[in-house]
Amino acid sequence: MGRGLSRMQPISELCSGKGVEPLQRMIDGMSECGDLLGEISRVISPSAAQQIGKGPVIAQGVDDELDSLREISTGGKDYLSKMQQRESDRTGIPSLKVGYNNVFGYYLEVRNTYKDKVPPEWIRRQTLVSAERYITEELKDYEEKILGAEEKIYAIEVRIYSELISKIQQKISAIQRNASIIARLDVLSSFAALARENNYCRPQIDDSLSLEIKQGRHPVIETLMTPGEEYVPNDVYLDSKKQQIIILTGPNMAGKSALLRQTALIVLMAQIGSFVPAKSLKMGWFDKIFTRVGASDNISRGESTFMVEMLETSMILHNLSSRSLVLLDEIGRGTSTYDGMSIARAIVEYIHEYGKGAKTLFATHYHELNDLEEIYPRVKNYHIEVKESGKKVVFLRKLAPGGVAHSFGIHVARMAGMPKEVLDSAEKTLSALEKGDAAAKKSGKISKPYNIREGTVASDGTIQLSLFQLDDPTLSSLRDRLGSADLNNMTPLQAFDLLRDMKKELGI
Repeated sequence: MGRGLSRMQPISELCSGKGVEPLQRMIDGMSECGDLLGEISRVISPSAAQQIGKGPVIAQGVDDELDSLREISTGGKDYLSKMQQRESDRTGIPSLKVGYNNVFGYYLEVRNTYKDKVPPEWIRRQTLVSAERYITEELKDYEEKILGAEEKIYAIEVRIYSELISKIQQKISAIQRNASIIARLDVLSSFAALARENNYCRPQIDDSLSLEIKQGRHPVIETLMTPGEEYVPNDVYLDSKKQQIIILTGPNMAGKSALLRQTALIVLMAQIGSFVPAKSLKMGWFDKIFTRVGASDNISRGESTFMVEMLETSMILHNLSSRSLVLLDEIGRGTSTYDGMSIARAIVEYIHEYGKGAKTLFATHYHELNDLEEIYPRVKNYHIEVKESGKKVVFLRKLAPGGVAHSFGIHVARMAGMPKEVLDSAEKTLSALEKGDAAAKKSGKISKPYNIREGTVASDGTIQLSLFQLDDPTLSSLRDRLGSADLNNMTPLQAFDLLRDMKKELGI
């Protein structure tokens, strides 16, 4: 505390007279506590131990009795050394030495060769094989002084320290006020240093219901870029009348989640008084920032990842206001395609119709949600741009209007080092699905999504993918067996045997 109080005056001098009125008001509220600082400096040792009893805490010269007791305690070795030399000279015993143990305390040890020279006033305490141990009145008196000194030192230091604490308590309000001012200065100076170092801008905050970020950046990711690589800034605009909800599509790893996070961080930084990583920011104030980003579960409570996602999303939808910022990332991915897409679609519809104008960024791989732009006036489609070259993808990280219908998942799998067999099989399956989708759209019988079991148009308007479009060796073998079977001349038992063999080959 003494070191902390000693910095009050230098800080006050550093911040005063700068012509910044709010800063001057803060400094004027600071108390230097000079009298308390002087008392602490006088009482506490500059090299004080961390705890009383673990070493000197009270400074030398504060209490005469304490100084005397310390001299007895710390000067014991010198005293005993002098006693040993004196008694050795007096008795003519050159090998005399002073020792200590927990049973007898301090003693004089004399080898048997010289025990006939022992003075009569020495009291024998212990006989060893080659020596005798003795005590004297002088040794016992000094032992009592040393042992008593430690206890008295502790008691005196506790008393003096307690008196100092009482004086500090009388200044507790001033100390707390100083701590609060220093904490604010620390935060504000950090804000200022960060803004200057990373070229942040001053936000403009008003009472509007809009959010306009020009060339926004992620404050953490931009500091982690490799040399020669620059963070790609993006513009984000949301309001409650024209562009309330942005449906954000684009490839995996393109930067959708980073855009959501940087938007939340920019808003949060602006509202805590910091400059922000952007070229400019104009916004109305927000009362809540809702995020549903990333996967998590709570196994101990029996809650799956999808259940946690639904619980958190439900909480968001029940607490929306016109000044809420909502960031949703991949809602519905924890369940089947149809279920997840249906829930995601319904959430967008609910926020538009009943969300009180809550500004929303909704990142998704459900490209079918892009048609909501044509249905709801305040829903707009955006995507993160990429450049495709053969089987390679370059992520441009740039936000652009409009939706996309390709996630480049196989490209990402290739970047992750997936086995070639997996990638080849995935590309064949994707090609079959896309052909089925194109055929369905051309026939005009379907305009809705399908899963991996679907692909060709059935009579009821759904899509069904033929098993034999998968180019799987096992399925090809089954196809050949079915093709060669003479069903017209096959008995029921033979047909049963054929089905049983096919099931066995499939492993079911």
